[in-house]
Amino acid sequence: MNFIDRRTFLGRSGVLAGSAALGNLALEARALGGAFTGKMKKAVKFHMVLEDKMSVLDKFKMLHDLGFDGTEIRSREIKEISDKGIYSRKEIEVAISKTGLPVHGVVNSSDPDLTTAIELSGALGGTSILTVCRYDRKLSLRENWERDQATIRKGIPAAEKHGVKILVENVWASYLISAFDVERFLDEIDSPWVGSYFDVGNNVRWGVAEHWVKHLGKRIVKLDIKEYDIGKQRNEGLGAGFKVPLGEGSIDWAAVRAQLGAIGFEGWATAEIPGGGRERLAEIAERMDRVLDIA
Repeated sequence: MNFIDRRTFLGRSGVLAGSAALGNLALEARALGGAFTGKMKKAVKFHMVLEDKMSVLDKFKMLHDLGFDGTEIRSREIKEISDKGIYSRKEIEVAISKTGLPVHGVVNSSDPDLTTAIELSGALGGTSILTVCRYDRKLSLRENWERDQATIRKGIPAAEKHGVKILVENVWASYLISAFDVERFLDEIDSPWVGSYFDVGNNVRWGVAEHWVKHLGKRIVKLDIKEYDIGKQRNEGLGAGFKVPLGEGSIDWAAVRAQLGAIGFEGWATAEIPGGGRERLAEIAERMDRVLDIA
């Protein structure tokens, strides 16, 4: 919650009598919110909404009702972009308009066509595209590095035109696995339209999340939120590390929040974990509130 010192809290408690009064004080404290209330916006990837019988509009309404501030959609899910698309751009636009729930960005993964994704994000009112740098083992490390930088540089004119940032996510590709690597990769591109999409959970295999936040600093524009458990990784395999509820793994969320505060982070935090229906999404919203201190 926002800062309420102990003396003020106890003073109010002494004046107020009875359980009803104390209940009112608790409601007041909750209303003030957490340290990142108003600074961090809570979202989920749209493909996490697993309600096949619901229309796009109803899915947007549900996310809004559950307290999410927005969502993020994969470019390949849009019919106008991909032959395997699920939704039309029009129905997404209508849902945004009728609910006021924004699509804050587009996930383009490793698709080298950044311009199309940028144009889509801009048209939907988004501010970013998420891209990942895949490691092609047939190429040298230097060739991978230069190829991916060239792909990103090619997209910068469109990014500037549409006001959409190109954000590089740290993934399990045996590539850009050090904060120093990500720093150098981005700084060599040297564009205000290119930054980091920091995935807190993906980081744990390679390092300590709060250390990455401190090192990358203002390069971090948006966050992917997931959990990871080192014990499960050791005992059950690498992928098993993700199979733990948000807030119950190895990530020191208090330390992550402290470093996010230190770098002045404000922006989108999007869950990227197994989704479900209303009940599951409500649980995700509640867990995000806790680990991010936004309620």
